[in-house]
Amino acid sequence: MFNLTPVVKNLLIVNVVIFFLGYLFYNQTGIHINSYLALYYFESDNFRPWQIVTYMFLHADFRHIFGNMIGLMVFGAWLEEVWGSKRFFQYYIITGIGAGILFMGVDYFEKSAMVNDVESFLVNPEPREFDLLVNQHFGPYYGSLSDFIDKYYKNPENPQYERQATSYVRDLYTRMINIPMLGASGAVFGILLAAGLLFPYRKIMLLIPPIPMRARILVVLYGAYTIYAAFQRSPDDSVAHVAHLGGMVVGFILLKIWGEDRNRYH
Repeated sequence: MFNLTPVVKNLLIVNVVIFFLGYLFYNQTGIHINSYLALYYFESDNFRPWQIVTYMFLHADFRHIFGNMIGLMVFGAWLEEVWGSKRFFQYYIITGIGAGILFMGVDYFEKSAMVNDVESFLVNPEPREFDLLVNQHFGPYYGSLSDFIDKYYKNPENPQYERQATSYVRDLYTRMINIPMLGASGAVFGILLAAGLLFPYRKIMLLIPPIPMRARILVVLYGAYTIYAAFQRSPDDSVAHVAHLGGMVVGFILLKIWGEDRNRYH
């Protein structure tokens, strides 16, 4: 069913082995390897430089790894067959690293506003600022804190509520800067872009729904959705859409540098 070219096969093995070893290691020790290998915000105590590479070999759950490995096996094989193993591996790693770097840049931009607002609240804690802070930066937790927020509004001068609000903010801030990014999606989306540009008329049978579609149409649809999701992200959306978009952007730039033309392959 799949033509497993050498690098695609080895990447598949590495990703699957790490996925299951991670579960085994956690069951034996209670320690997540994600704490060391996933990509953390650079101001987090968990951040390490090597995570910009290792994050792309980790996955959150079976659905996550299944989707990425299907994309790797189908579209990666197309590219490795015409590029050769060395160039394909270079493309995979570069797009993966590039996706991580772009994600870190956007993440820094978003979190810098949170950091400023947190520091402002800690200097001058009051109910309205707490309400706005939680709603804007810690949206997924707003519902669970709504009762406390109401009580805080009714008791603005009570030092107990002020201490509790301060404690909540510190805790939520720590949680937010320690949410890691992981997965091969950035590199896989880079592969998807290259396959769509270089093999625009090849057809692929989708799994859900099971309909045939030209590669270029699939790329346009995925790209459009990724851009939309990145800019219209809901508070409880844990998918790193920016990393997906980053993999496609870096892939496009790399194709231009390499002089790869559209319709070059069939």
